[in-house]
Amino acid sequence: DCVTDRRFDLITLRMVAEHITNPPRVVAKLSELTKPGGRVVVYTPNKWAPVSLLAAAVPNHLHHRFKRVVWDVEERDTFPTAFKMNTRAALAGHFAAGGMSEVFFAHLDDCRTFSGIKPLSYLELLLQKSLRSVGVRYPENCLLGIYRKAA
Repeated sequence: DCVTDRRFDLITLRMVAEHITNPPRVVAKLSELTKPGGRVVVYTPNKWAPVSLLAAAVPNHLHHRFKRVVWDVEERDTFPTAFKMNTRAALAGHFAAGGMSEVFFAHLDDCRTFSGIKPLSYLELLLQKSLRSVGVRYPENCLLGIYRKAA
C-alpha cells in the first residue's frame, strides 16, 4: 500500500496494468491519489494481441524462457500477468467505478515483438505496413487510455 498525504495531477502506469490482480482496489487508490481534475495515463498490452494471448495460455513460470530468448531480459524483470485491465471496456469500467472518466483512448501498434531478432523484426514491420495499407489494424497492439478524475 502507498501511504502518502500527497495528491497528484498526473499518474502514469506504463506496462503495469497487465500485472494487476485486484483492479477495483488499485483504481480506488489511484483515484485517492489523483487531484480533482487530474489524470491517470495507462499504457498496457491489449488482452487480445497475439503475445498477450500466448502469455495467458502459457504458465507464468515459463514466461522468462521465452523473454530471455526473444528480448534478452533478466529473470527478475519477468512478472506474473493477469490481464484484468487490458481491454478498453475493462479499463473504462474500472476507472468509472473509481470516479474517473475516459478522456482519450487509442490502440497503438506494437512492432517490438521481434526487436531483438533483426530478420524477424524486418518481417514484422513489413507485415504492419502491409496491413495498414489495406486498412487493417496490426494485431499486436497496446492500449493507451487517459482517465480524468472529476473536478
